Amino acid sequence: MYYRLLICFLLFSAKLFAQQKQPAAFQVVPLGVKGGTDEKNLSAYLLAPVSTNDYVCLDAGTVYAGIEKAVNNKVFKVSASEVLRKYIKGYFISHAHLDHVSGLIINSPGDSSKTVYATQKCMEMMQNHYFNDETWANFGDEGKGFPLKKYHFQTLKTGEESAITNTSMTVKALPLSHVNPYQSTAFLIKNQNNYALYLGDTGPDEVERSDKLALLWKEIAPLIQQKQLKGIFIEVSFPNEQPDKFLFGHLTPNWLMKEMNKLSELTGKEALTGFNVIITHLKPPAVNEVKIKKQLTEQNTLGLNLIFPEQGKRFEL
Repeated sequence: MYYRLLICFLLFSAKLFAQQKQPAAFQVVPLGVKGGTDEKNLSAYLLAPVSTNDYVCLDAGTVYAGIEKAVNNKVFKVSASEVLRKYIKGYFISHAHLDHVSGLIINSPGDSSKTVYATQKCMEMMQNHYFNDETWANFGDEGKGFPLKKYHFQTLKTGEESAITNTSMTVKALPLSHVNPYQSTAFLIKNQNNYALYLGDTGPDEVERSDKLALLWKEIAPLIQQKQLKGIFIEVSFPNEQPDKFLFGHLTPNWLMKEMNKLSELTGKEALTGFNVIITHLKPPAVNEVKIKKQLTEQNTLGLNLIFPEQGKRFEL
């Protein structure tokens, strides 16, 4: 009996060691990690294949202030302006709420030509309400007023894989519910045989009376089983004390873990042990952030590798 237990332990340890030794596929530089109040730290994440400077910006609530933080942390060895103009190859906007687009808008005069990617409804909102020659100059190549053609506005069709200009990556946009029927977007980024999944704001299916997350889990489950998906960026905006009627299309630790358990029914629980889940969009005040982290850690029965990103601090997936 002793030898059987020893063999099982050694096999498990070898498997865990093999998982840990897998080389990183992506590098991440958070430019903003909060879900509100602090305009210098709103949702935006740079993602690139390792050993490259071919970054895409996933949402753009805070851009330049986050780059400056990263430069101060010696993540980048060039100026913030050079990172903005040369390293960021494009922007992916999950939805048009200001805490996800304000950095893109404000920094557009000093930016270089590149592509802005969004689904049709989101793109229409940005063109009609922001880049419209009234609220702000139209830095795009279509829409209202006089297009300055600095940005190429590329509308993504949900469920279709599209090349990301000036990178080796592709993207597939998938719909989310953020106070149904308003839609947000998840972006499934692919480089070679590796994937990363970024979710914009989303509520749980049960509260939203939607099936968007269920369909998303079905889409990515095989990638987790095959160890091709390197991590999920997903929001947790409120602690568990927040009533469902006041979630406003967001998640709590309870709801995230319920959704992760639904995902585990498709992947098997073992596939999620040590799997990277990056927690985004924590809403102030600070006491809520402390609660959210504590509640997530206590409810993490699946053994997920919970990552709480910090502005301007690089990590790998």
